[in-house]
Amino acid sequence: MNKWIDISVPLHTGMVHWPTDPSVNIERFADMNQGAVCNVSKLDMCAHAGTHMDGLNHFIKDGAPLDTVPFDAVIGPCRVIEIKDDDSAKPAELQKHKLRKGERILLKTQNSKREWWNEDFDVKFVHISKAAAQHMVDCGIRTIGIDYLSVGGFQRDGVECHQVLLGAGIWIIEGLNFTRVKPGKYNLICLPVKIRDSDGAPARAVLK
Repeated sequence: MNKWIDISVPLHTGMVHWPTDPSVNIERFADMNQGAVCNVSKLDMCAHAGTHMDGLNHFIKDGAPLDTVPFDAVIGPCRVIEIKDDDSAKPAELQKHKLRKGERILLKTQNSKREWWNEDFDVKFVHISKAAAQHMVDCGIRTIGIDYLSVGGFQRDGVECHQVLLGAGIWIIEGLNFTRVKPGKYNLICLPVKIRDSDGAPARAVLK
């Protein structure tokens, strides 16, 4: 029997985050070790920390918020595609995989060679180029996922990549962990926390 593979990263205090976003701080508000009747934790963090999804309204003013994401965008068959370029996903490499309309595509890049969530922010993480984002739009894919905090780069293509993908109604999953995942076909479940009118939210993602 095939087992589910957790491709989420653990949220923890002080973990890597987008430099201009709030840091992650998780603390015990009530602690049984200090005499409280129960343990209660307090979360102080950006909605785009760790493994998370973007609402279409993250970069599109009138885009749909994340709490309206259709279940068929985040549940069902998907393909994990390995990106060998150590700079960014580019159209030439994606064309070899013949992306199809309605597909859920997850990109395993060189980011997954390490546990990036336990390291400092990498300004040169492998991302999706603006041209590659447009290629995905032209192919009509449904959902895109990547193994770092953003589909777009830090030094370039950050805003543009989001605008191209979200503007076309493509749902985005970021901050995935593919260290134990080989390229191939899987079933995906990725459910973001339901926050009213949210531009993003933490998510738990698994593959089978």
